[in-house]
Amino acid sequence: MTNIKDNKTAADHGPALTELFDVIEALLAENGCPWDRKQTPQTMTDYIVEEGFELVEAIRADTPEFSTDETRSEVMEELGDVTFLLLFIATLYNRSGHFDFSDSLRYSAAKMIRRHPHVFGDLKLKDQEELLQNWERIKRSEKTEGDEQPKRVYDSLPKGLPPMLKAYRINSKAARTGFTWETDEDQARQLASEWSEWEEAKASGDPARMEEEFGDFLFTLIEYGRRHGLKANTALDTANNKFLRRFNAMEDSARTQGHDIAELTLDEMNALWDKAKS
Repeated sequence: MTNIKDNKTAADHGPALTELFDVIEALLAENGCPWDRKQTPQTMTDYIVEEGFELVEAIRADTPEFSTDETRSEVMEELGDVTFLLLFIATLYNRSGHFDFSDSLRYSAAKMIRRHPHVFGDLKLKDQEELLQNWERIKRSEKTEGDEQPKRVYDSLPKGLPPMLKAYRINSKAARTGFTWETDEDQARQLASEWSEWEEAKASGDPARMEEEFGDFLFTLIEYGRRHGLKANTALDTANNKFLRRFNAMEDSARTQGHDIAELTLDEMNALWDKAKS
């Protein structure tokens, strides 16, 4: 990796961005890549999602416990891939005459300044809760065009979010508007109530009712985690990866002993599992 200079400015990154834009222009040129020349912003959307997931995976792998030059290099690569796709799509829109990439950057900068009056203005906020509530008020007061009504609270919620992440965002936005349980104890009692309703639904044997009540419990559980500073999506991903690491270690141990993991008894697998955990 190249040496990193602290506090790089936009001018420092300019040559690298120019180089990447030059690559994109070459790909889209008349004698460029036939595949790239066929792409549209719409056809690139799946790649944005895929590369976004790869970047998230790389970042989550670069934890203090497991951080190495290799994991940081992976983040660097995936961050570049996502940036390439964003610049590629921006170039397509620019070529069609819709807008220039600089328009996007300036719009974002202006929006961030508007939504951070405590940084760029003289607004004083007492704590983070008030900061987040103010953020939501500003977002709702923003109008899209002319005299249109202010945006609804959930207008900015992406429809394509994975359900667990969407539930977190729904609960978070509700809390920022003041629509939430007054105390953590109240919320914990609601969680217990939702579990009781799930048990009743399970006893009824009605699949539709069971699905509904199980969903209600999960939704409330996600809010329970949020109120304790935990993101359910991240926590579950960590748990998934921990399980996979341990299972892979268990499977490797079985192979060194000349066994197929699927042929072991549950007691034998549990013994290997305990070894993997330790």
